[in-house]
Amino acid sequence: MLEQLFIFTRGGLILWTYKELGNALKGSPIDILIRSCLLEERSGSTYYNYDVPGAAYTLKWTFHNELGLIFVAVYQRILHLLYVDDLLTMVKQEFSKIYDPKRTLYNDFDDIFQQLRKEAEARVEEMKKTKQAGKPMKNPLVKKQGQVQRGMFDGGNKKSESEDDGGEEDKIKNRSLENGDSNCRFENEELPAKGSDKVKEDVSSKTGAFDVNKLHKLRSKGGKKTDTVVKKGSKAEPKKIMKKNRVWDDSPSQPKLDFTDHVNEDEVQNVAAVAVDQGESMMDKEEIINDSESEEDEEETYKDRKVDTKKKWWFSSMFQSIAGKANLEKADLELPLKALKDMLMTKNVAEEIAEKLCESVAANLEGKKQASFTRISSIVKAAMEEALVRILTPKHSIDILRDVHTAKEQGKPYVVVFVGVNGVGKSTNLAKVAYWLLQHKINVMMAACDTFRSGAVEQLRTHARRLQIPIFEKGYEKDPAIVAKEAIEEASRNGSDVVLVDTAGRMQDNEPLMRALSKLIYVNTPDLVLFVGEALVGNDAVDQLSKFNQKLGDLSPSPNPRLIDGILLTKFDTIDDKVGAALSMVYISGAPVMFVGCGQSYTDLKKLNVKSIVKTLLK
Repeated sequence: MLEQLFIFTRGGLILWTYKELGNALKGSPIDILIRSCLLEERSGSTYYNYDVPGAAYTLKWTFHNELGLIFVAVYQRILHLLYVDDLLTMVKQEFSKIYDPKRTLYNDFDDIFQQLRKEAEARVEEMKKTKQAGKPMKNPLVKKQGQVQRGMFDGGNKKSESEDDGGEEDKIKNRSLENGDSNCRFENEELPAKGSDKVKEDVSSKTGAFDVNKLHKLRSKGGKKTDTVVKKGSKAEPKKIMKKNRVWDDSPSQPKLDFTDHVNEDEVQNVAAVAVDQGESMMDKEEIINDSESEEDEEETYKDRKVDTKKKWWFSSMFQSIAGKANLEKADLELPLKALKDMLMTKNVAEEIAEKLCESVAANLEGKKQASFTRISSIVKAAMEEALVRILTPKHSIDILRDVHTAKEQGKPYVVVFVGVNGVGKSTNLAKVAYWLLQHKINVMMAACDTFRSGAVEQLRTHARRLQIPIFEKGYEKDPAIVAKEAIEEASRNGSDVVLVDTAGRMQDNEPLMRALSKLIYVNTPDLVLFVGEALVGNDAVDQLSKFNQKLGDLSPSPNPRLIDGILLTKFDTIDDKVGAALSMVYISGAPVMFVGCGQSYTDLKKLNVKSIVKTLLK
């Protein structure tokens, strides 16, 4: 049973609604669909599942891009209604005939909808009856020769009942089956004589450069010719590399490569002195983007990326752009979207995400009218640019300084937990965030909750000593959740405004450590959970973030588990134009990139410039 069907504009104006009598939707599936799917460029999907206590809905939708309309059907997931897709298509066609941008009420569409629904249901019932009454389809691979089909399933070892003898034809067919081919290859051909060169050539051509028969011969002979095959093409057997003897002499030893800052207690300077040495944090500096590149240069860059085989399409699109086209079709968008997908993947965007983005852009462009003197590639590129900006732009405020002052007014410290996999730089970037907060006159305390890795407490202690801020530590092999709780209580007593909690690095599939992290977040309810990830990863970023969120949700005892709130992207200065990891992480988690690490000093922390990232991705 269809629960509801909505027709509304892209601006959010509801034009017409069908609602089953006596049924009311639980929750707000349409709002969640808009926020989680349509605004996040996931509209290329075919459906969306919405779960609430006591109900589970499936939502399907279609667009009329020329008119800017969205059609959404909602029904119980357990029903598996087969006519919904056809119904949406018919509703779109009929409603577009009576649509007027000046109208806001369409009560006259009720009768039309009921008729369309009856037609869609009758069509599905007719299909079911036809399918049940119809005969099973024959396999097109089934031939009259019984020996062919038996050979396909039993490897050709059994003879058919229709065979009179095991002649040369059967041997040739069985031999082709041993090489992985169907024995139908000589069905309509003249069979070659036994041992002829034609049989050898046909068999070897099917097996490629590597002949399986040769391998069987070598095995049957005990592998005697294996050495000759290996040595073929090589001049001599490689000599074994011997370890060189150590030379002990009286020459002075080289100085140790120790770049650690050995800071004594007497040499420790105050925060103002550190600020003089380090300078101002890049978080408070605005990044300037050079927009001097002309559209012609961008078009040339875009054209240079095209393959030579697409030149014909390029010229046809040029002629088509002069007169324009009534409506864009899916076939018109395939080649420019393929080029954009390849471009995104070269910039380290995960393949799955690049494909979904292209599907979403195609769904939003299909049916739109192409203006005159406008190339399809330009339309697609502009739509992709809008989609990327929409994804990377935070959906809510990420002003940490304001949130810190709000928590201070409430008389409690602002707690930030840093999580992530091993070796991404959590402790170092925690110190960068602490330095940035110190510049804004905020009292900071560090909590050493990495009680697993040797040297983690000492590393954080060194940062705290250099920045002259307090650190709370309990050593190793302690429960990190209890250490974090005691650190927050200590911060409340000594008047610290922010508590930065350092946690142990853990892989996303390490369940014991993920369980401990879930407990830490559940017990302490931090204000911000920051996932620290590397800008170097591509497809791995999708797995890391999805598994982190999944484990935090599954292992949390709370019915509303706390997931990742924001992302800190490290090593951003080492990737050149491979900035796709930022897009992959934001797309898969929905969390914004709040900090970007771009160096090794305390000042090398900045905000993510969305325009710069989008320009780099499409350059």
